[in-house]
Amino acid sequence: MCYQPGPEERSAMSLTAQQKTPADRSSLIREAFRLEYITLAWMTIEALVAIGAGVAAQSLVLIAFGLDSLIELASAGVLVWRLTVELRRGQKFAEAAEQKAARIAGALLFALAGYVVLAAGWKLCAGEGGDFSAPGLILSLLSIPIMYYLSRTKLRLADALGSRAMRADAIESIACGWLAFVVVAALAAQFVTGLWWIDPVASLAIVWFLVREGREAWIGDDCCHDH
Repeated sequence: MCYQPGPEERSAMSLTAQQKTPADRSSLIREAFRLEYITLAWMTIEALVAIGAGVAAQSLVLIAFGLDSLIELASAGVLVWRLTVELRRGQKFAEAAEQKAARIAGALLFALAGYVVLAAGWKLCAGEGGDFSAPGLILSLLSIPIMYYLSRTKLRLADALGSRAMRADAIESIACGWLAFVVVAALAAQFVTGLWWIDPVASLAIVWFLVREGREAWIGDDCCHDH
C-alpha cells in the first residue's frame, strides 16, 4: 500500500530523521527488522489457519482473509529485503525492484478481488453458504490487537526514520486489522443467526479492502514521489 504525506508531515519526518545520530538510526532500523519479523511470523500463522479453517468450513470470507494474508506476507518480505539492501548499498538501489514487487502485489490483490466476486456470486446463485468456524473466529479476534500494535509501532518508527515505505507498511497493517474486524462480524452474525448467505455477502465487503490495497500498491511509484 502507498501513503503520501503532506508537505508539513514530510518536513516533520525529514527533520526528525535528520536529528538521529548513526547509532540512534541503527537502533531504530533493528527495531524495524524486529517488527517485520513479527509481521512475517503472524502472517504465516494467519494465512495457514484462515485458509485451512476456510476450506474446512467452506467459508469464502475466511479463504479470502487467508489469501490476503499470503499477499501481505510477501509484502513484508519485500520490506525486509529493502531494509537489508538499504543498509548495505543505499536506498536508491532498491527502488526499481521495490516498484516491480509492489505492482506484482497489486495485480495479485486485483486477481483475488475478482475471485471473491465470482465465488460469492456463484454461492449466492447456488444458495450455498459456509459453516461457522471457531478457529477462524479466534484467529480474527487475535489479529485485531496484533495489527493495532504493529501499525502504531510502525507509524512511530516511520516518523523517526523519515521512511515512507515503513509508513505505507503501517497503513497496510491497519487495513489488515479492519479486514479482521469484518471477518469477526461475519462469523459472529453467522453463529447467532445461522443464515447461509452471510458468508458470501460478507466476503463482498472484503473486496473493497482488496481493491483499495491493490490500487495503492499498483500506483505506489506515482503517489509516493513528489510532483
